[in-house]
Amino acid sequence: MKVTLRIKRFDPDKDAKPYWAEYTVEASPVDRLLDALNTIKWTIDGTLTFRRSCAHGVCGSDAMRINGRNRLACKVLIRDVGEKVTVEPMLGFPVIKDLVVDMDPFFRKYESVKPYLITYDNEPGTERLQSPEERARYDEGTKCILCGACTGSCPSIWGNPDWVGPAAIVNAHRFIFDSRDQGTAERLAILGQRNGVWRCRTIFNCSDACPRGIPVTDLIEQVKRAIVYGDRNID
Repeated sequence: MKVTLRIKRFDPDKDAKPYWAEYTVEASPVDRLLDALNTIKWTIDGTLTFRRSCAHGVCGSDAMRINGRNRLACKVLIRDVGEKVTVEPMLGFPVIKDLVVDMDPFFRKYESVKPYLITYDNEPGTERLQSPEERARYDEGTKCILCGACTGSCPSIWGNPDWVGPAAIVNAHRFIFDSRDQGTAERLAILGQRNGVWRCRTIFNCSDACPRGIPVTDLIEQVKRAIVYGDRNID
């Protein structure tokens, strides 16, 4: 089948503003959108720029706006988007070139919530053990691949680029609710600030955009309740 991709392009070295370019390629219904993008780059226009790596939905590098929704190009099948596809860079991020966005601000926000195990006790003689129930408490947050799809789908980020964003909160949740961690108060203090968790308007775009099926909005709400009640055991 013939598929036409309408791609939003921008090269800051030569373009005054973004523009739309159309490319028509042959593709199978079970091809991925990433396959079509590769065909364009390899056989039609080598200047088209986008990120890609594992092509298996694990690295998260090829997140982009596909028919108005943030998705991973390597997970979207041609049959699910049709014969005419619109592809854009994710909103809420500075565009470096074409479909490549600047992820540095995103990762600075991620780092700001201290996404690592914090302990103040002496090193134990054995592993820090957990029950299956304790491990399950934060399991959803461990699935995040930092693709930015949730953050780029959030109207709060579009209106306020300084907001920490859903991905950072999800990764904070992963440690806030870890029974082995002793940095909960520090993270809740960070997320309780002006550009912290309260900027979330519970729109659910983030949950829809997540390629790993993480219930992002629910995890954000759990963090809000932990701040209000001062208890990470609150569900």
